[in-house]
Amino acid sequence: MIKKNIKFSIAIDGSSASGKTTGSKIISKHFKFKLLSSGKLYRYLASQIIKNKNKYNKKFIRNQSKKITILKLKNNKLNSPQITRLSSIIAKKKFIRNQLKKFQIDFIKKNKKVIIEGRDIASKIMPNADLKIFFKCSLKEKAKRRLKEYKKINKNITLRDVKKSLKLRDFSDKNRKESPLLFVKGAVLVDTTKLTLKQMKLRLINLVQRELKNKYGNI
Repeated sequence: MIKKNIKFSIAIDGSSASGKTTGSKIISKHFKFKLLSSGKLYRYLASQIIKNKNKYNKKFIRNQSKKITILKLKNNKLNSPQITRLSSIIAKKKFIRNQLKKFQIDFIKKNKKVIIEGRDIASKIMPNADLKIFFKCSLKEKAKRRLKEYKKINKNITLRDVKKSLKLRDFSDKNRKESPLLFVKGAVLVDTTKLTLKQMKLRLINLVQRELKNKYGNI
């Protein structure tokens, strides 16, 4: 357990199914950090666009962005395939990214011990984070992981389908004009391809403990 009055921020980036969300939850639970998954913000906006049959009207986006709460982001319905597809599309729009950046900055200001995970966190949202972690994983392994999730929704989906989808998403994230997925200088690379969950947990805990010690000494 670390002291309540310390201030420490962690920026986590990585591609789909690379392990960044699982890793973020491990750190958050172990060290009692407040966690925000930025992808949920885009999913929430996508859900409201679908619900209101809106075509990205700026006033509508601005108003909906102000209504976002942590509780609303916990809705499991935000993981539907339709919302997933649209959230990927709107994530490329500069105006929408700027609107959601405000929520993320406010989240950082309100919490002393904070983790935000996504695809542009270290480069755009938390460039001065105390610790920056970048998750990667082989396409083959990522597809296997994601297939288990998708099978619950669509029993007919194949490994080939999932691999193709992930490959396209990775290409889009790395090559989009607005806030592409980048490995920034100073980030720690965590390759989860061959790591078990237990091994990943141990590595992440040791990594955070090391950085906390570097900043605060023995706490």
